[in-house]
Amino acid sequence: MITRRRTAALALTALLAAGAACQAHERQDPTQPAQPGRAAPPVARGFTLVASGDVLPQVSVMERAQFDAGGQGFDFRPMLSGVQPVVAGADLALCHMEGVYGANGDYSGYPVLKSPPEVALGLVATGYDDCSTASSHSLDDGAAGIGRTLDAMDRVGLRHAGTARSEGEARTVTLLPAGPAKVAHLSYTYGTNGVALPQGQPWAVNLIDEQRIVADARAARAAGADVVVLSLHWGTEWRDDPDEQQLALAKRLTASRSGGRPDIDLILGAHTHVPQAYEKINGTWVVYGLGDQIAGEMSDQQGNRDPRANESTLGRFTFAPPAKPGGRWEVARAEFVPQMFDLDAGRVVDLNAAIAQGADFTYVRDRIRDVVLGRGAAKDGLVMGG
Repeated sequence: MITRRRTAALALTALLAAGAACQAHERQDPTQPAQPGRAAPPVARGFTLVASGDVLPQVSVMERAQFDAGGQGFDFRPMLSGVQPVVAGADLALCHMEGVYGANGDYSGYPVLKSPPEVALGLVATGYDDCSTASSHSLDDGAAGIGRTLDAMDRVGLRHAGTARSEGEARTVTLLPAGPAKVAHLSYTYGTNGVALPQGQPWAVNLIDEQRIVADARAARAAGADVVVLSLHWGTEWRDDPDEQQLALAKRLTASRSGGRPDIDLILGAHTHVPQAYEKINGTWVVYGLGDQIAGEMSDQQGNRDPRANESTLGRFTFAPPAKPGGRWEVARAEFVPQMFDLDAGRVVDLNAAIAQGADFTYVRDRIRDVVLGRGAAKDGLVMGG
């Protein structure tokens, strides 16, 4: 088990700050000695959540990790070091594992995604706490691949949601600590590339089903979740804009409510290979597609090399605690951090940080920004983070 030092982030909304300012006027001057019996009230603390898109280690990516390990195994930590400050700086960091882990050197890229288990070690070292694992490639090595993947994640302390080794595990809510809050992570995929679920194991991979998602979200809330985060492997590959299914499902899921608050507090999308828009729907943030955080050179459906497959975003959401018990944890600040996978260097690049240091990535950064803001998210407060 790897022990990591996590940076606790204080998340204060403008509303909380204004409230604190008002209280300061009511209290005595803080430069003067405290008056007996008048302790300052505690400041409510929120939390920050960071999420990234598909981890898709193709053959070239695995070769780079092998080189970075000096030819002895695989080391994915250098590959992710450029975004480590953003990821590790959050109270909770979520990733998306597309594909499964192979064994004894049996690793392969598309169309059968089987990567070295050292990927999990690299993700944990970067600061990730949990990965969604329901994807179209979850059954690339059958039930054995699922078991091998989750076992490897367990060994390094990387939590997971979306696939399961047993029915009991499939029914267990993935609850994660995030500062003072408990966050439930749910994960589902549109399908498994035509591969049938293992015989007698219909629970092995979570498939998108609206009624089940809502029921699971409510069960997570009943299990103690303050915030419910939903990861969806969905959409049409290579489309900058969300398709009709994404739009319709997002609208219905964000409208679902129980006890006066939404059943789902945040939706994170993967699968499309390209960044897609962020949008606030029914008061809930939806990221239609985060893009591929790690991927090799890829070609679109016409066979043309498409650099968008190496562009993505980190979503960063600051949640503020409810004003009263039982209320909703609200997103007080929504940000996106543009990133790309540099094929030549074999590194994930925080584009804003690289541009600040003189790198010529402005065009890539601006293209991602325009797509992310393409459905009007700026008017709801989404900003580009550094």
